[in-house]
Amino acid sequence: MYRTIARIGVSLCLLLLPMLLAGCWSSQEIEDLAIYPGMALDRGEPAPTEKEFEAKGGGYTKRDKVMVTVQIVPTKLIGTQDKNKGAAKRPYHNVSGSGDSVLEIFRQFSIRLDRPIIGHHLKVMIMSADLLRKQTIEQVTDFVLRDNDIRPSTAVYITEGLAKDALITTEPNDIPAFHIIGMQRSLQRTSKVLNVVSLSKLDALMHSKKSFILQNLVTGGGEIALSGASIIRGSTGHWIGSLDQEDTECLAWLTGKGHSGAIKTYDWDNEPLTYEVKSMKSKIRSYVDGDTISFKVFISTEGRLIETWNNSDTPSSNEFAEKAGQFVQERLAQMMQKLMHDLQSKYKVDGAGFGDRLAIEHPAVWKRVKEDWDETFSRSKVSFSYKLKITDFGSFTED
Repeated sequence: MYRTIARIGVSLCLLLLPMLLAGCWSSQEIEDLAIYPGMALDRGEPAPTEKEFEAKGGGYTKRDKVMVTVQIVPTKLIGTQDKNKGAAKRPYHNVSGSGDSVLEIFRQFSIRLDRPIIGHHLKVMIMSADLLRKQTIEQVTDFVLRDNDIRPSTAVYITEGLAKDALITTEPNDIPAFHIIGMQRSLQRTSKVLNVVSLSKLDALMHSKKSFILQNLVTGGGEIALSGASIIRGSTGHWIGSLDQEDTECLAWLTGKGHSGAIKTYDWDNEPLTYEVKSMKSKIRSYVDGDTISFKVFISTEGRLIETWNNSDTPSSNEFAEKAGQFVQERLAQMMQKLMHDLQSKYKVDGAGFGDRLAIEHPAVWKRVKEDWDETFSRSKVSFSYKLKITDFGSFTED
């Protein structure tokens, strides 16, 4: 009897084995799909190809509120090429369409392409500031947050130019979407680049109704750079302005997310003096006195004096280190004051987490002021305390 049961078990295993080896029944060859690792959202305007289609009766009912550009890889080479030119084909193909529904625009791509587009491998989404002036960030991201094909880990960026330009490069073998993701390795060398905000993180930020800040992209000469940051007002969902590179770096230091970088100033002889940050720590404390809310920020940093153009003093002396440290600290204070001026006076938003600290230390007060926190924060006093230490002077030869 046991032998019979064993034989039946072996037979069942042999019958099931081919099914397991067959793989996924619904799988499709990658060559049969249009994979798009990059997406750009711009203010609505028919692309040149769309205008030609519409002129020949290829239009449909829509309002041009948003232009969607997808970067498709790998591409099929279309047509033939002049042998005398010998120009290499780019390893991607960008397709644009305008309308008032991202899903509908995607369906229009289906009647223009020979392969269905699939968002499983979307890495980067770029939105233009011009679009977010007109439409809210909730409106333009509604589809991508609902679509199960798109991964919540997709990185989100803003640009003040055309978002679709960030998906173009002059490098023949480069794919811009992958290049942008690779640029985040710069976080190890500088604090001028903010941590990546994913779609899932963006969703949480939007639902919090708090103002927040996203990393900016800029384009020029066929190249892409991570530079500055954009401010989204939480109460409206609109883009309201940008921070420059130094503001962005200070924001990273202020929030405790930046631990590297450089502070350049000019010394007593007006010569360049550069301090390399090796560590940067910050702590925000909140204080409440009646209806008055104030904050104090404690910043401590250690680093090396990595570059000086002043040859009149010995760069390794204690006196030189003390003098240089004062100049660097003054420059750091100036940078922080500029950031606070932009946040509190120019834009009147809290993009640095002061409200979060108040909510932790004074929850009852936060409950009272959170509905109009940006305005309350703009009237709050923020003071700083600095502790800077030069630990070494790098390698140099002393005469």
